[in-house]
Amino acid sequence: MALPSLHKHELLQREYGQSTFQLVQGLRDIADRDERTKRAHQIVQLIFRLQPSLRDQPDAQQKVWNHLYEMADEDLDIDAPFPLHGLSKLMQEPKPLPYPRQAPKLKAYGRAVEQMIEKAVALEDATEREQATITIGRTMKFLYRTHNKENAKDITILKHLKDLSGGKLELDAAQVETQNLFEMATSGRPAPFIVPQPRQERQEREMRRSPSGGGNNNRRDKQRRGGKKNRQEPQQPPQ
Repeated sequence: MALPSLHKHELLQREYGQSTFQLVQGLRDIADRDERTKRAHQIVQLIFRLQPSLRDQPDAQQKVWNHLYEMADEDLDIDAPFPLHGLSKLMQEPKPLPYPRQAPKLKAYGRAVEQMIEKAVALEDATEREQATITIGRTMKFLYRTHNKENAKDITILKHLKDLSGGKLELDAAQVETQNLFEMATSGRPAPFIVPQPRQERQEREMRRSPSGGGNNNRRDKQRRGGKKNRQEPQQPPQ
């Protein structure tokens, strides 16, 4: 439902202020188009200066220019950096998205796998078709595990792949099982890279860390020993 023009102006006045609204209304009184465009840019800069939080919003520039166009009663002939539209057009309800009318043949794989199979069947090169078939079979096995919470045998995936492709995508079952073609490739985390250091520098660092080789430790040991020497024993009271 479109908002009345008066109500839209009230909302924009509250958002940008009465003074800004009057500046926009005065743009139509400027006869020179270049001067009118220059003033419009200055008003947009003023809006962002008064409300810096607008810069953090997505598509803030286009939003402010459309509001400027709306405050001018959608009657503003300027060279704007964006196509200008009034709020009545911006607030139109989006068209409904078309839902698929045909359900997937096998629910575990969905329509996406069927589309992949259609593209693989259309490949003319035999090598490319075989590689695409292996990739699709690997994806199907992963989706089967996720949907059914159990592992699937390669022969089962090959049967489903044949059914979905109308017998046009086939692989040798023994080769698939022997080479684990339908298993996802896994790789461990690489070992951290350690920058090599000169031997002398490494030895000096180890000496500083060791209790006997560090200068600070020797200094602390001397201070502890010296403290013991200077400390006097408490005198016994006369008997």
